[in-house]
Amino acid sequence: MAVLLYHRLRREEAALLQVSDIQERRGIQHLKVHGKGGKVRYLPLHPIAAGRVHHYLESSGHHLADRKVSLFIPLRGKLTGAGITANGIYTVVTTWAKKAGIEVDGMGVHGLRATAATNALEHEADIAKVQSWLGHANISTTKIYDRRENRPEDSPTYKVKY
Repeated sequence: MAVLLYHRLRREEAALLQVSDIQERRGIQHLKVHGKGGKVRYLPLHPIAAGRVHHYLESSGHHLADRKVSLFIPLRGKLTGAGITANGIYTVVTTWAKKAGIEVDGMGVHGLRATAATNALEHEADIAKVQSWLGHANISTTKIYDRRENRPEDSPTYKVKY
């Protein structure tokens, strides 16, 4: 859940992650994400998500034999080396949302993605960087998540000074 929420991955992107996709770049851990259209992007691994992923890997131990294994393993069934599916990720998210008392209708992995994008923009992230972060080809898609125009305190009315 932390990887999805802090990195706003599509469920397909999360399902494709391998242990070897956790890479150090310029002294900072990154996720190598395989996105739509075969695009690859590198996202800095958020410290909270990193802690949770490392705890998960230590607990499961499935990464010890080979770094070329799926990062997330299925919750049920035999460990065959295949990772969790995109539908499995959806099931995990909706199950935990229900347990947390969150209305699940319309809420799923994409809801976490939208929350992360909106949160980043509300905390003054540059929209062009959020576009890249989300893997959007067109900035108009990213603008859907930008609610700053709706905040009265951000109106040009309050920026005028004489």
